[in-house]
Amino acid sequence: MIGAEVIQHNLLVLHTGGTIGMRPGPRGFAPSQGALLKTIAGTPQLHDPAVGVGERGGRPLFTTPPFAAGVRVRYEVLEYAPLLDSANLELSHWARLAEDLGRLHDHYDGFVVLHGTDTMVFTASALSFMLEGFAKPVVLTGAQIPLGRLRNDALGNLLGAIEIAALHPIPEVTLFFHHRLLRGNRARKHDASSLDAFDSPNLPPLATVGIHVQLNDALILPADPRPLRVRTELSPHVGSLRLYPGITGAVLENLLRPPLEGLVLETYGAGNGPERADLLALLREASTRGVLILNVTQCSRGHVRGDYQAGRALAEAGVIAGGDLTSEAAMAKLALVLGQRACSGWTRDVQVRLLQTPLRGEMSG
Repeated sequence: MIGAEVIQHNLLVLHTGGTIGMRPGPRGFAPSQGALLKTIAGTPQLHDPAVGVGERGGRPLFTTPPFAAGVRVRYEVLEYAPLLDSANLELSHWARLAEDLGRLHDHYDGFVVLHGTDTMVFTASALSFMLEGFAKPVVLTGAQIPLGRLRNDALGNLLGAIEIAALHPIPEVTLFFHHRLLRGNRARKHDASSLDAFDSPNLPPLATVGIHVQLNDALILPADPRPLRVRTELSPHVGSLRLYPGITGAVLENLLRPPLEGLVLETYGAGNGPERADLLALLREASTRGVLILNVTQCSRGHVRGDYQAGRALAEAGVIAGGDLTSEAAMAKLALVLGQRACSGWTRDVQVRLLQTPLRGEMSG
């Protein structure tokens, strides 16, 4: 209790690295351990200066000024060591993050993950599949300009993510950036230099933050009713190939060799590819020996369909239609589905069915 105001929400912010907490160094912007925490403590919109920085479980504890109706949000920050530029993230980092979220699920009302923008949509997609039965909000955010710079986008993104996670809890893995809340496994980074860096081409935003927070209730998924289970078994033997005119059989043959287990095939238009006998034979042979090949379109919008002969030839070779999956969500979903082969005994038929079934709202039904 602070005066007549009530602390109604307790969040955990997990700081993995990224531009939001970077400082300039001799080789350009790089993660700086502890820098973000100092900046938050000195930013009155993120921490009320009248309230001392607390500590809980060895982690700094911050308190926002009051939001609507006098509600403050208290949040701890778990800073990973080392902090990483998201270009350096590996599957093991996804596993650690998912395990921490699962372990701490019952101790907080919601979670914010600070992350670099380059691979944020890969992580958001992976977490959406790995956190089975996770009934609380997980909001990923970051920045194009560090919070420590005078002019930045970090403040609005972090404050918006905290507000969404605390006051408008949506039990999904989402991505908040530049006033919009996107489903994490539907988002794509579409601009390397604009502050409006992310889009969700095949699904409108779940919420838009302007003068008021406007929720798109019809799109928000209900809480997953299953018991909490964190699936960290991911196959690292997943690749991606963007088709291009003149691709040689040697290129495809080399890519399809073991240890490859899954391939995201980025095709033309509505899921089409060249009807060359050598390429189709290579795809058929790989599919027959167990490689899962998932067909997604190179286009930002639309989905894979069977309207054209060139697309049906791929399907007849064993290529699996991926609907309107983004390539990032397809990579994450393939890695998870293939990772369950050993630990859960999922057969190929089960894997194919799951790849074509919406699991976390990642594709249209």
